[in-house]
Amino acid sequence: MANDEDTISHARAQWEQTRVAAALKRGPERRERFTTSSGIQVKREYDPCDLDGVNFLEALGFPGEYPFTRGVQPTMYRGRLWTMRQYAGFGDAEESNRRYRYLFANGQTGLSVAFDLPTQMGRDPDHPLAQGEVGRVGVSISSLEDMETLLAELPLERISTSMTINATASILLALYLAVARKRGVGWDKLNGTIQNDILKEYVARGTYIYPPRGSMRIITDIFDFASREVPNWNTISISGYHIREAGSTAVQELAFTLADGIAYVEAALKAGLKLDEFASRLSFFFNVHNNFFEEIAKFRAARRLWARIMKERFKAADERSMMMRFHAQTAGSTLTAQQVDNNVVRVTLQALAAVLGGAQSLHTNSKDEALALPSENSALLALRTQQLIAYESEVTDTIDPLGGSYYLETLTNELEQRTREYLDKIDDMGGAVAAIERGYMQREIHNSAFAYQREIEAKERIVVGVNSFAGGYQPSGEVLRVNPVIEEKQRQRVARIRTERNQQAAQHSLAQVEKAARDGSNLMPPIIDAVSTWASLGEIADAMRRVFGEYQPINDL
Repeated sequence: MANDEDTISHARAQWEQTRVAAALKRGPERRERFTTSSGIQVKREYDPCDLDGVNFLEALGFPGEYPFTRGVQPTMYRGRLWTMRQYAGFGDAEESNRRYRYLFANGQTGLSVAFDLPTQMGRDPDHPLAQGEVGRVGVSISSLEDMETLLAELPLERISTSMTINATASILLALYLAVARKRGVGWDKLNGTIQNDILKEYVARGTYIYPPRGSMRIITDIFDFASREVPNWNTISISGYHIREAGSTAVQELAFTLADGIAYVEAALKAGLKLDEFASRLSFFFNVHNNFFEEIAKFRAARRLWARIMKERFKAADERSMMMRFHAQTAGSTLTAQQVDNNVVRVTLQALAAVLGGAQSLHTNSKDEALALPSENSALLALRTQQLIAYESEVTDTIDPLGGSYYLETLTNELEQRTREYLDKIDDMGGAVAAIERGYMQREIHNSAFAYQREIEAKERIVVGVNSFAGGYQPSGEVLRVNPVIEEKQRQRVARIRTERNQQAAQHSLAQVEKAARDGSNLMPPIIDAVSTWASLGEIADAMRRVFGEYQPINDL
């Protein structure tokens, strides 16, 4: 059977002139032009000619080998399934702890903590700016007592804990370490991740405190401290998730996330850290959107790009420094308040894309998250979705089952090329920090979000139950509501702790945090000392505010 390119090309031309032409004469295709969310044109069909010149070993290779296109482990899910996390946290520490123990009892394998806005912004629950937000979009944590309650009955030495926290990541990590020390759990036994990705906050999300360069200083201090004291902790989860939630395309999500990753590596090297001592603890966090094949290709392209960046740009010697390990979460921005049960199907398809793309950890959104924080039942259903994929679909039986698909490989190559073009532009601006300060990434995302919304309004992009198929549906299910009493309870708790603590010790520890911020010494030891003397999260954040100041965003985007 002849498979040379000339033969295939000739056969394709005949097919188009006969079969396709006849089909088009009977009726047109649904659209004149098919594209992915990144504007990549999707051809009618793909064949071996589309992969002309692709070297299998250089571009794909085998799982667990450079450039890791097909996965970072030689056996992937045949050996160990991904960590199943359900991002959860609401109200106070007691309520959230009950939810965590419920999810673990039902098969969750990793803890993933959501914090409320005051905690994320470095404000205690009794601060005026915290009013109305305490415990609303996550759990309220302001003291060592809160963290002890949050982690009650959870075996820290046996679980992996992810904390989605950025501006106050150093303080939350310090609280976690202080709890472990009180329980007698060695820090070398702890496994987990802090998001700690402040650059994307300036680009897409907004929960920043300090200006970029002060924030980068805190992050590199965490890298340095944890590489010595908490060796199994992932000190950053470089996050494209919120970039995508803000309206970026898949290409922009990839490019801006990797640009941020490059900036963190450069900052750590500038601070005197050795690449192969910290790079293996870098991790990533990606969105899983609706375009099934583009999302799978995105993950494969991401691994290959990062491996090449680390090897060629930074001269990494240890293969572990070149491996991109990532957590994935289904796309909250795709969930609809209309016909909420449709969200179960959306989440299932997105979760399957994450698995086929080789995620190390996965969170599946609950169907009711467009209305409120997830109810207990909907959170359990979201977890069951992962378990059904893992144990019943059998898609985990072979590694990279879609590898070699003409379409998928072509799409992977195209995503890589377009991402490189963005990275070159950002390099020309002086890197990610400079690009953020100029508002470049923000403008690109805003433009993409506007174009996406315009497509929905023009019905060029169908959202089932929203701009089409809107009738014949009866809403069902409960909606979680956070008890407003929680806010007053948290205010009283932090006030009591401030009254009962050793004031001299607390004030001295806060002065040491401020001193370290000024003189350039590592911030983590004094922050750990501060939380251990019952200094509050807001007080510690304020000590650093007095040195670094507060960031004022660019308004002329």
